[in-house]
Amino acid sequence: MRAVVVYESMYGNTHAVAINIAAGLGATHEVALVPVTRATRDLVDAADLLVVGGPTHMHGMSSTASRRMAVEMAGKQGSGLTMDPDADGPGVRGWLAGIGPGHGLAAAFDTRYSGIPAVTGRASRGIAGLLKRRGYHLLAGPESFLVSKQTALADGEAARARAWGAMLGEQARSVVAHA
Repeated sequence: MRAVVVYESMYGNTHAVAINIAAGLGATHEVALVPVTRATRDLVDAADLLVVGGPTHMHGMSSTASRRMAVEMAGKQGSGLTMDPDADGPGVRGWLAGIGPGHGLAAAFDTRYSGIPAVTGRASRGIAGLLKRRGYHLLAGPESFLVSKQTALADGEAARARAWGAMLGEQARSVVAHA
């Protein structure tokens, strides 16, 4: 079985989560890990499972304006922020709008600050909604991985992402076996 993990990352946290999800999926799937800037329609169409994630910006998925603000924040002297190498280009919102109808299994994740989702927001909800509207069947509810106020992945989140990826792989394998 094939899985594709597509991610948008500004400061590297969502990228780190995506790497760990892909590692977890590796036990059951051949996995392609790609930034949204390189996620082609052909790659997505060849997958049995599509996993899509992005950072939470202003309570939801990133926008052109929020991505620009993230770049400006990283450019401020003393910010301590470093842009992810693949941060240029479209975000997940625009990419999902342009990929056309989908098929098969999918899952959505995000990175966000710790706190109740009503306060922090969750990009994964919007990603999941777009995946469903495109025709994908969601294997699991949207999942959030937490980032500290210092914009670093919170303790234990990398391992949790790896476990979540493994769980998705097992569920996908079970669904396909019973189809």
